[in-house]
Amino acid sequence: MIDICCIGHITHDRIVTPATDVHIPGGTTYYFTHGISRLLDGSVSYKLIASLAEEDMQAVREMEALGISAEVIPSRHTVYFENIYEADMNRRRQRVLAKADPFTVEALSGVEARYIVLGSLLADDFPLDVIRYLSGRGTLVVDAQGYLREVRDQHVFSVDWPDKLEALKYIDILKVNEYEVAVLTGEKNPRQGARRLAEWGPREVLLTMGDQGSLVYAGGTFYDIPAYAPSRVVDTTGCGDTYVMGYLFRRCQGAGIPEAAHFAAAVSALKLEHTGPFCGTVEEALSLKPLKS
Repeated sequence: MIDICCIGHITHDRIVTPATDVHIPGGTTYYFTHGISRLLDGSVSYKLIASLAEEDMQAVREMEALGISAEVIPSRHTVYFENIYEADMNRRRQRVLAKADPFTVEALSGVEARYIVLGSLLADDFPLDVIRYLSGRGTLVVDAQGYLREVRDQHVFSVDWPDKLEALKYIDILKVNEYEVAVLTGEKNPRQGARRLAEWGPREVLLTMGDQGSLVYAGGTFYDIPAYAPSRVVDTTGCGDTYVMGYLFRRCQGAGIPEAAHFAAAVSALKLEHTGPFCGTVEEALSLKPLKS
């Protein structure tokens, strides 16, 4: 059985920061796949299932050239994101200039893996019936961010997740940030929010908080993980995807929760240092120092 299967749309991204204005592929599958391609050493097996339009297939070909096993579900359009960051890189304005077709149970009927990662970008990417189906095909891992984005006239609005109470019954590992946990639960305290989410279903809650570090709540225990120190901060796009990638990679290698979360925080910090996916090494991540112990 494949260890990790990541499913989602590859996007066309325009990323504008105070220092850069670039057009690159993006989306959870893109950041996750490129990142894990730097770590794969034969101990963990990986497969990508992506959806995008034919004219943007070069992004998949580049990943296949890295030795990645990839399957493509055709879409009429590729998701087009425009992300404009302010001087505070934790703040951005976002538009969606095109949307792709949602995933269906029929298209994913053969999926099975130890960990199945749903790279949700927009609220309708993975309908509830897809979540139900895939929950029986492996440990289901979901980043909540896409379910909290609604597109109206190209602009992205923050919303609650209408089906959250039903969907979270089927999700094993949920990734959120400090803003998303408050929207989902109404709790201003991140720890209380993580507890509430776990009550609704997930057995592990991964909660990232930028330069305040991260925490994992699992089995009634909190694991506090400090932030790690990048040499510079260039682009935060894809950091959440990189965190999940690093966490699952180390779990597949047999690491416990705190060790995997420390590694996830380190690879996320290294990704901050440049535009695009994580491109470091296991050794660099393991040698990086936390901001505080």
